[in-house]
Amino acid sequence: MLPLLLASSSPYRRELLERLRLPFIWASPDVDERRLDDEPATELVRRLARQKAQALAVSYPDHLIIGSDQVAVLGEQILGKPHTFERACEQLLEASGQQVTFLTGLALLNSATGQCQVDCVPFTVTMRELDRARVERYVEAERPLDCAGSFKAEGLGVSLFKSTHGCDATSLIGLPLIRLVDMLKVEGVAVP
Repeated sequence: MLPLLLASSSPYRRELLERLRLPFIWASPDVDERRLDDEPATELVRRLARQKAQALAVSYPDHLIIGSDQVAVLGEQILGKPHTFERACEQLLEASGQQVTFLTGLALLNSATGQCQVDCVPFTVTMRELDRARVERYVEAERPLDCAGSFKAEGLGVSLFKSTHGCDATSLIGLPLIRLVDMLKVEGVAVP
């Protein structure tokens, strides 16, 4: 089996990948994550996942490289990482009572052969009705400033949900493990 490399500095993705009990290393790719003009959100995350894996292929020539990228979509608007307290509060108030779809791009690149599998895994969250005081308490408590959509589904953020719908809950956190296991199988990797 070729060694696994996670092309991400995200601690959330590392924690998820550890669930598969496969040895891996990680490195942070240098990729411009800006959206192209008129690029659909699905294509954006697919492209960025592929680019993140490809960005490390020269430095890791005999690896299976996992790239992933995620955006949250509210209506036609892409919600990125808020980075500030105020923007996180704004995003959550905009999402109050609405459906937010998380699109997670996933790529598995065999850097020895150049074969690259790419997919996009959607997951939808219906948010509870939220008021400013509740939102501020949440953002203060969990500081989800580096999370698309401004909440951490693996933590207290789940209290903001009314319901969820999707085939892989791990995609909500940023690395769809069910789909990844399928991709690894194509490369001859058996997950215990």
